[in-house]
Amino acid sequence: MQNLRGLPKLRDSLSYIYIEHAVLEKRDNALLVLQETGKTALPVATLCLVMLGPGTSITHAAVKLLTENGCNIHWTAQDMDNYYAQGMGETRSARHILRQAEMVSDPEKRLQVVYKMYQKRFDYPLSADLTLEQIRGMEGVRVRTEYQNASRIYGVTWNGRVYDRKNWQAADPVNRALSAANALLYGVCHVAIASGGYSPSLGFVHSGYFLAFVHDIADLYKSILTIPTAFQVAAESAQQIESRVRREVREKIRQTKLLAKILPDIDELLDIQRSENNPEDQGEVLAQPWWNDKPSSSEEVDPESEV
Repeated sequence: MQNLRGLPKLRDSLSYIYIEHAVLEKRDNALLVLQETGKTALPVATLCLVMLGPGTSITHAAVKLLTENGCNIHWTAQDMDNYYAQGMGETRSARHILRQAEMVSDPEKRLQVVYKMYQKRFDYPLSADLTLEQIRGMEGVRVRTEYQNASRIYGVTWNGRVYDRKNWQAADPVNRALSAANALLYGVCHVAIASGGYSPSLGFVHSGYFLAFVHDIADLYKSILTIPTAFQVAAESAQQIESRVRREVREKIRQTKLLAKILPDIDELLDIQRSENNPEDQGEVLAQPWWNDKPSSSEEVDPESEV
């Protein structure tokens, strides 16, 4: 098994690359992208996410190269407005997903995580005597205020968050910008979650679908990333708004060093303590028995049997 200590850390990686209408192959230790406009060789050692849009084909050797270097692969719809599937990330340890399952399955512990998630979204401490319903009401007011403030700052008309996935062009430019920006943020958070060995499905605020935890984590950063950026780009022009907002969000991700924050934030939410002395925190996988399977002296065990 590959020594994961030799792989770059997620926090040191580039954010993502979105590719459509291309053939992807392996060329030496690089990902070769073949398009009508020419050939581009991409180094994969520090790349954490490749998002494949319509019209892309990728070879088996290219997939193997990406996964060996800890790069996640997402298959998406055009402009990343829908998510289809993902390839495996670099983490092989189950330690974090077991902790996540423990926290989400215990009602009291789950509620503690939910409170922490909401607290991270507010600039002021939340009173300990607030009920969850009250906090959710405050969160709704906070989000509506964020949209209204962005509308006022950038001079963009805001009629609410309205869009239809089946009729993308029917939405106004700022809603299309928000959807494209959020799709990118979801992809980056998904990569961080997979890289950290967590499940994208085991959400706390959101639940019951495959990307519940991805949306939990992405919601922590929308106010500083996607909302202001979408309104800024919409204020400039409605032309090619999806590609332009993706470029701007990627730059904001780089400036805010988001990839260096996501996993520490998740660790804080789930109360996970990392240590340099823990082999699993350093990339090693330690298989642990669930129970002691050594028989007592009075027991006989069939060597061919399985429990």
